[in-house]
Amino acid sequence: MTATVTQLRIEQGREALGLGTPRPRLSWQLDGPSDWRQESVEISLEAAGRQVATAVVATRDQVLVPWPLADLASRQRVEVRVRVTGDDGSTSSWSTPTTVEAGLLAPSDWQARPVGGSWAEEAGTDRRPSRVRRAFRLDGEVASARLYATAHGLFEAELNGARVGDEELSPGWTSYDTRLRYRTYDVAHLLTAGENVVGAWLGDGWYRGRLGFNGGYHDLYGTDLSFLAQLEVELVDGTRVVVATDETWEAAPSPISFSGLYDGERHDLRLDGDGWSRAGAAAGGGYWTPVAVGERDPRTLVAPEQPPVRCTEEIAPVDHWTTAHGTVVLDFGQNLVGRLRITVDGEAGHEVTLRHAEVLQEGELYRRTLRLAAAEDVVTLGGGGPVTWEPRFTIHGFRYAEVEGWPGEFDPAAVVARVLHTDMERTGWFACSDPGLERLHENVLWSTRGNFVDIPTDCPQRDERLGWTGDIQVFAPTASYLYDCSGMLGSWLQDLAVDQLPDGTVPWFVPRIPGGPSWEPIEPGAVWGDAAVLTPWTLWERFGDAGVLARQWDSARAWVDLILSRAGDDRVWDEGFQLGDWLDPAAPPDDPADASTDRYLVATAYLYWSTRHLAATAGVLGKAAESARYDAIAEEVREAFVGRFTDGRGRTTSDAQTAYGLAVEFGLVGGEDAQAAGERLAELVAEAGNRIATGFAGTPVVAPALTRTGHVERAYDLVLERSCPSWLYTVDMGGTTIWERWDSMLPDGTVNPGEMTSFNHYALGAVADWMHATVAGLAPAAPGWRRVRFAPRPGGGLTWASGRHLSPYGEVSSEWRIEGDVFVLTVELPVGTTGEVSLPDGTTVEVTHGRHEFTCSAVATAGVGAAAAAG
Repeated sequence: MTATVTQLRIEQGREALGLGTPRPRLSWQLDGPSDWRQESVEISLEAAGRQVATAVVATRDQVLVPWPLADLASRQRVEVRVRVTGDDGSTSSWSTPTTVEAGLLAPSDWQARPVGGSWAEEAGTDRRPSRVRRAFRLDGEVASARLYATAHGLFEAELNGARVGDEELSPGWTSYDTRLRYRTYDVAHLLTAGENVVGAWLGDGWYRGRLGFNGGYHDLYGTDLSFLAQLEVELVDGTRVVVATDETWEAAPSPISFSGLYDGERHDLRLDGDGWSRAGAAAGGGYWTPVAVGERDPRTLVAPEQPPVRCTEEIAPVDHWTTAHGTVVLDFGQNLVGRLRITVDGEAGHEVTLRHAEVLQEGELYRRTLRLAAAEDVVTLGGGGPVTWEPRFTIHGFRYAEVEGWPGEFDPAAVVARVLHTDMERTGWFACSDPGLERLHENVLWSTRGNFVDIPTDCPQRDERLGWTGDIQVFAPTASYLYDCSGMLGSWLQDLAVDQLPDGTVPWFVPRIPGGPSWEPIEPGAVWGDAAVLTPWTLWERFGDAGVLARQWDSARAWVDLILSRAGDDRVWDEGFQLGDWLDPAAPPDDPADASTDRYLVATAYLYWSTRHLAATAGVLGKAAESARYDAIAEEVREAFVGRFTDGRGRTTSDAQTAYGLAVEFGLVGGEDAQAAGERLAELVAEAGNRIATGFAGTPVVAPALTRTGHVERAYDLVLERSCPSWLYTVDMGGTTIWERWDSMLPDGTVNPGEMTSFNHYALGAVADWMHATVAGLAPAAPGWRRVRFAPRPGGGLTWASGRHLSPYGEVSSEWRIEGDVFVLTVELPVGTTGEVSLPDGTTVEVTHGRHEFTCSAVATAGVGAAAAAG
């Protein structure tokens, strides 16, 4: 018996069209008999049905294995197959071929230049977008065709009247001056011999639309709105035709009179002109004129490493009613991010307005929490029968929508909410016997979806939606369980490095934009800047990607060197602007940084944690001297922390949940001191009535610290508490996503008066990582889940729980149940992995791949939780 290759992946993606590297890494999953181990792999390339290259690599690795063959050339298309040989000498059959096609890898491959409207516009304002197009002829049958496309702004391409691709908000948001993504489309099926037309809708998006706080800024990256594309066609007779954006294109004002990410979209269907992108049809929609041709350095054009934003689900309203004002309010039953699609019939010139909000007050949309975001879409009907319409270049965060001006009798079946986010593969599930805890996990999932829109954002309902570095730093472990976000976060980290200041300062949000007086000039801040070190480490830990550690090394080291210089010789970071334990529930609404825990305690704890992880990163990368140096410095910081912020016996100077959580989980105190810190933490939680008292910095560590120090039941008490503030308070108040504040909605049903009040923000959902590791008992014990730790700790009255994760090696799962006085645990591992099972009674067992079942007494031995968690 031998193994079978069940899945072959290229880099991090499910798709391998238009890759941006000539040496893509390969990963595969295996199914095989018990105790079978891979010893080598053979990799074969085929083109046009014949083998063109092969290589045998002696390796037990299955994840992100380096490309062992000659570099791919631009546009090169090959079929990749692998077969593996085991330690018993058996060889698998070949895997199903996977097609790999390189994109445009060299700047010289590009002929295209950005093109857009040539009419005069007023910079710094909301302007009417344009459409661009070009007619061309193909003198023969099409064999293959690729469209390489991007934009200054957002684009949606069309060929011969048909939409190209299904992506939304392309090309996404990067630090545009340095990195602009292009996408590759197979468009052969949209072309025909004879006359053809290629064109694109354009929208301002992040490039020149209003962006940022307090009214925001226009034109942050440029004043032009431009399409940049290259259509390359191979005819059956071997002729090659290239249609690139240049001076031969034409432009016209769009039927979309306004489009903004915050404020919504206005679209006049009377101006659409159905034939604008078809050959031989009347163009309509405005007067077509020659385009303005701009410039773009092709060296800044990069292929995407992540999936695009797509519509991943459609949700019908669960309720609707008519207000005293005659408008219709729809409840979709779920706070989501996306937009509405309507099917409507009315007279030409009639307007239908759609407004959005996360919550209601007194039966009406409550829109104060939108701040200066209008979140309003308006369509002017064109007459001529029913039409299905949705905006193109905007998104909203909402559960409720208001419809004004609906012609005739309203039918709720005519409206659907379309959920938009980066189309990552879902990889993690959790279930248990407590419905409230299950709903909490579902809320975490929905906040991940709503805030992973091309970059990791925050508060998708209001005029913000920025890539806050600290928010994703604390949440990345949870996100990496729920979704394969490796490509998305890896791409975002490249922008972090690009936007880092010369002295190593990491911006509060990436891509970096002006933040106004509250955030300028940019200062280094703990927790947020530490994303430069800790988020790459999370990607290594969860996805086995050492490449991201290597790529981000200079960025990570620059950050650590900077904060070490700020700390000085005493190794305590006790100066400068710090957000500390941001949004501690004890902080007043108008000062979210005024937390119970000393902000400089938080800063010094993170100084230690990042320095320690930089040393570990150096070790992975083979930088032995630097690893030893930073390890020694980290120990100096730890000793300084103990001297400044503790009494030397486990008590911290800030007698607060976050302070003890950080001290224990970061390993700043150990042995008896750690136990004393855990004991005090448990006392604080009890004294607070099991209510949470942490902000962004403390929330990820408080339940794990209780568990690590033997207070598992107290951790359950904390997580299952239902009074305010608590996680389940938000569930009982009807929350369907994680809130920005513990009390975004007050117990009386009114909205928190603080300016920063959102009902969709993932940071406080970081507790789900504890739910996965402790409740379900499923956590990685080696990079990429090559080794798995199964250590469930029952509590809180739960009678069963389960976790399931699609690791790079395949599915891992843990499921336990209590049957009378017996605890039953079932675990499963894929080929290529091993695991350690830690039962509640203290028993530990080594396991290899396959399915295994264990039992023990349902009454765990006292103190086992501490020892097991610490292991």
